[in-house]
Amino acid sequence: MSDPDDRRTPEPARTAPGTFRLGTLAGSEVRVSTSWFLIAALIAIVLAPRVEEVQPGLGGWKYLVGFTFAVVLYLSVLLHEASHAVMARRFGFQVDAITLHFLGGMTAIKGETRKPGQEFAIAVVGPLTSLAVGGAAVALWFVTPDGLLRMAVEGLAGANLLIGALNLVPGLPLDGGRVLKAAVWGISGRADAGTVAAGWGGRAVAVLALSWPWWQEAAFGVPADLLDVVLSLVVAAFLWSGATAALTSVRVRRKLPALVARDLARRTLAVPGDLPLAEAVRRAQEAQAGGIITVTTTGSPVGVVNEEALLATPEDRRPWMPTSAVARSLDPGLRLPVSIAGEDLVRAINEHPATEYLLFDEDGSIYGVLSTADVDRAFREA
Repeated sequence: MSDPDDRRTPEPARTAPGTFRLGTLAGSEVRVSTSWFLIAALIAIVLAPRVEEVQPGLGGWKYLVGFTFAVVLYLSVLLHEASHAVMARRFGFQVDAITLHFLGGMTAIKGETRKPGQEFAIAVVGPLTSLAVGGAAVALWFVTPDGLLRMAVEGLAGANLLIGALNLVPGLPLDGGRVLKAAVWGISGRADAGTVAAGWGGRAVAVLALSWPWWQEAAFGVPADLLDVVLSLVVAAFLWSGATAALTSVRVRRKLPALVARDLARRTLAVPGDLPLAEAVRRAQEAQAGGIITVTTTGSPVGVVNEEALLATPEDRRPWMPTSAVARSLDPGLRLPVSIAGEDLVRAINEHPATEYLLFDEDGSIYGVLSTADVDRAFREA
């Protein structure tokens, strides 16, 4: 979540490959994945016989009618996602974009919820919106004359009621999984426990989705065809991968407390930038320092020596090279407080990738150098 005191103009979110920008809704950029056209074409083909039955003699136009219904259906999906975006913004979160794709939609919310109530509200508002749209369509059905329009209203009602109900199934990455996460979080007081419960719920739902073609005929008397099998595979893979990603994120987050900059800091030697590299290395070894920084004549730090560049420099060249030649300028992103730790540390590294960072104490003095290699090692060993 962005700093409320940061009044800089935010950079526009980059459009992901395979998507294009459609416009904005609820203050968020709306994108459409190219995979959407596949499902729209599939809907048009599946509905064509029904369109021909309701309105005979349309010929090839029946596919255009089916495609139009796909557009209307996904507009209701867009309302579902927009409700997530509106609720997230009410809690102060930044929403980067809403993307419509093959299996529905996704709202990219930046940051993590801080309370189970926030998690519940943001998650549940989407299915409730779909159920409301479905209910409104049901009411409209009774006053809609027979024909294509009534068929569209009927389809819109059924689809939204189904979307709303399925999204309340308690398993990630469905909205119902986030509702379950909020419930377990509220009871246990631990967000990670909620994610684990919802992640395993998502895996269970994925298994049920995979088995759909086998019990579809027993439950409804309708034999499964190739399309049913393919769709069940796609949905199951989507659910399993989303649930697995959630469980993986829990394992990662449980390791984050082990990442404390102060504990990982290397003793640092400060040298003039024009000091020969060989002499800087000799002094560092003598002082048992694991990092070297370059400073001005007044002692202000201006660069941090890149260990990889240092090791790649042949020893016979080091007496003739200034230390500044293998030092990276200390941009603001390379200056970190020594108190930084956990998720804040990982975020800082991701926002400003580098191999070394300079750590400062609360009084502004230099504490040491932080190497990303040491951070990676601490994470693996946690």
